[in-house]
Parts: sequence; structure tokens; C-alpha cells
Amino acid sequence: MPTNGLHQVLKIRFGLVNDAGRYLTAESFGFKVNASAPSLKRKQMWVLEPDPGQGSAVLLRSSHLGRYLSAEEDGRVACEAERPGRDCRFLVLPQPDGRWVLRSEPHGRFFGGTEDRLSCFATAISPAELWTVHLAIHPQAHLLSVSRRRYVHLCPREDEMAADSNTPWGVDALITLIFQNRQYCLKSCDSRYLRSDGRLVWEPEASARYTLEFKAGKLAFKDCDGRYLAPAGPAGSLRAGRNTRPGKDELFDLEESHPQVVLLAANRRYVSVRQGVNVSANQDEELHHETFLMQIDGDTGKCTFYSSTGGYWTLVAHGGIQATATQVSANTMFEVEWRGRRVALKASNGRYVCMKKNGQLAAVSDFVGEDEEFILKLINRPILVLRGLDGFVCHRRGSNQLDTNRSVYDVFHLSFSDGAYQIRGRGGGFWNTGSHGSVRSDGERPEDFLFEFRGRGRLAIRARGGKYLRGGASGLLRADADAPAGLALWEY
Repeated sequence: MPTNGLHQVLKIRFGLVNDAGRYLTAESFGFKVNASAPSLKRKQMWVLEPDPGQGSAVLLRSSHLGRYLSAEEDGRVACEAERPGRDCRFLVLPQPDGRWVLRSEPHGRFFGGTEDRLSCFATAISPAELWTVHLAIHPQAHLLSVSRRRYVHLCPREDEMAADSNTPWGVDALITLIFQNRQYCLKSCDSRYLRSDGRLVWEPEASARYTLEFKAGKLAFKDCDGRYLAPAGPAGSLRAGRNTRPGKDELFDLEESHPQVVLLAANRRYVSVRQGVNVSANQDEELHHETFLMQIDGDTGKCTFYSSTGGYWTLVAHGGIQATATQVSANTMFEVEWRGRRVALKASNGRYVCMKKNGQLAAVSDFVGEDEEFILKLINRPILVLRGLDGFVCHRRGSNQLDTNRSVYDVFHLSFSDGAYQIRGRGGGFWNTGSHGSVRSDGERPEDFLFEFRGRGRLAIRARGGKYLRGGASGLLRADADAPAGLALWEY
């Protein structure tokens, strides 16, 4: 399996929502906790850690403070402990409807309450002691079976999801987690939901919703009958088995899903490694050999291209480009110049990558012309979820405008044409820009947007007037940013 950060397990951060729809919040002032926030932001994010002992207790650490939730014998709660002590140990008791109950392990009392009246002193479970788990990570990822060390992907021929892939390659490996009625659905790249019997359905019915459980930093998915998803049989078909307790077979990791792209050269042929180690524009189809994983360095903004054959593009003698490097180095880094519907790539020798007459790529050009330009197409986001600095992009209630500060998210559909993307929202309406930079999702005709990958997991979207889409204080999506930075960058 490749190294260099290609396969990075996501740290599971989440929010806890009480029965009144408010999030558990850790305040910096006095290290107090409350349940007053209406949305999931930085102060509402928590991480579950296993207790250092061998018991079943867990620790709840505030992601933003780095301190642990504790409950004293008299029921007082705080998030002050820098190191976990006896009072920081809780038992998680999943309920049939998917919610959690937290019980202090040393004192046996239940944690709950409303607003700033939280305590851990209840002797019985009431609605005030029930918490909904809301994942704070971006919901599009790869799913890895812990026991089989294989990735889950859509199998169109068998009409199922299976954990049988050595690498999460291509669009079929994209999984989207959908938060629905306090539970989660697994959505395939073709927008179908995985039912517990292994079938794929178009609606998020009850048997396609799962309660999340955490065990030693791993995820388990429990269905409405109390059974857990697991790969079954030689093919690794994903469905609920017989187990009512999660073992190794029922555990999964979520891994970051890097952009996977294809590049079309000036000869209208796809860049490929199908015919050997030389990177050449010589193919008419976009399959695995024409797909490259694009990883962007957070410090320099330069990127690497990793091939399905297991090698990075690298600069070799006489400016040649080969997919042979096993480690990231200066020669595997390329600077991307975003040129409207086209891109140009500059190698570490300071020269642009061009297509030679025989189709092979080489970094030998000092200037950008037709042979130095490529169409770059994102292939593993047919459905798109966007998150900015203030929250997710979601339709505004009762409107065709788009909010950028929501805890919940909408799933948008993406299409591509000649270097530009078209985005469809709920009901099939296209995103379009209006006067004064407004963005709506009620267009009858598609409008072109340009995507620029500007950082690790970050995307800038350029509208037809040359301005970038951004969030802001109003909470509305607008196309009026001059630079692809800050509020104009989106996690995707």
C-alpha cells in the first residue's frame, strides 16, 4: 500500500445534540459546558478516546480546548482536565433509536440537561439524557474494512457494495455519509443507499439507516434490527451479518478521499501509463491507467500525481516524465497554473510540461502554448458536498438561495464539459449567478463554473464573471471574492 500520506485515516470528530436540538459546547471561559449552540462549529466538536485501562469506558475530549469532560460525584460537569482522571471516564450506552446515553463510570449517574443547566446526576434516562451523534468530518471518504484490509466500492455488475479492492481507485470507491433522522446512510457514487440486506435502493428507507458506534477509534454500523454491517463471503459483499456485537469483522476506518483526475492533451487524447512507465497522451478512453490521484502540498501548493500502477510522476533525464517514483521528492512536485478551462504544469526544472509529437510528456518548454495546456477533470465527485469556514453549503429554507453556515449539508450533482463544471441542486435546478454576485440553484440552463484545487482538500470555484464563490457574515453563498483564499476555499 502506498505511503506518503495517500492513505490517511480520518480522525473522527463529532458533535453531540440533545433532545432540544442544541449542541454540547465546551467554553474557554471557566472551562464550562453547556448545550446552547444551534449549530456545529469549533467549540461543539468532540473526540472519543479509549480509556488507557482495559475497561469499556471512554474519554470525551474537546477538539478545540484539548481538555477532557469530567463529572464529579455531586453531578457537576466541566471540561477542564488536561489529563484524564477517574472522573473523566464515561460509558456510552447506544439506544435503539440511534442516540447515545453517557453514564459516569465511577458514579453511575447519567449526563444530560438543557442550555447551561447540564449535570451528571440523573438516576434514570429521560429525553434530557439522550444525545444524537453528528459527525464533524467531511462526509465523503473511503471506507476500509479493518479485518480484510480492503476498500469498499460499488460493484455495478453485481449491483452491490463490496470490500474487495486493494486501493480506493476510481469513482466507485467514493462513499458519502448521509445524516438522516439521527442516523446515517451509506450513499454510493450513483446516489443509491445501502440497505442492510446488501441491496442498493434509491430512497433512505428505515433498513438503509444505521446507528454509528465507535470502538478503539474505528466505526461500526448497526442496522434497525441490532445487527452490524460486515463484508461477507469471498467477494466481501457488504451487508448486515448475525453479530449483535461489533468484532473486528464489523469495524471500518474512514480515509480521506483525495481528488482523482484525468488529463486531456491538445491531441484530444488522455494522458496515460497504459503502455509502460512513460507518461503519454495516447489513449481514447478514461479508465484506471488514465486516472491519477492528485495530492496537493499544504505548504507550497504544488501537487503530485500518483498512478494506478503504484508510482508518482517524476522528472527524469532530458525533461522526461515517468510514473516510477515511490517517494515524494522535489522531482515529483508540479506547480499548477490555472488558465481558465485549461491548466499548465511546471516541473521542478522550472519548465512547463508539454506533449511531444509522439504523445509523450516532457518538461522542456519555457512558455505556454497549445501543447502545454491540458484539460483537467475531477472524476471522483459525481456528487458534491461543500464545507466552508462557517459550515456546510445547503439550500436556504423556502428559497433557492444557498446558505454556507449550516450543520447539515445538501448533496449536489456535478457534470463536466470542456474544462468547466455544472452544478445541480435539489429539484434539478442548476446553480447560476445573478446580479450583485448572488448565487441561486433554480437555473433552467447549466452555467459553467471553474474548479481550482488550491490546497489539501480545498477547492476554489470561479464563476463566469471571474469572481470566486465565498461564504461570509450573511451566511449566503456569493460570487464576489477576488482571490481564492479564506472564505473562498471549500472542503469538498
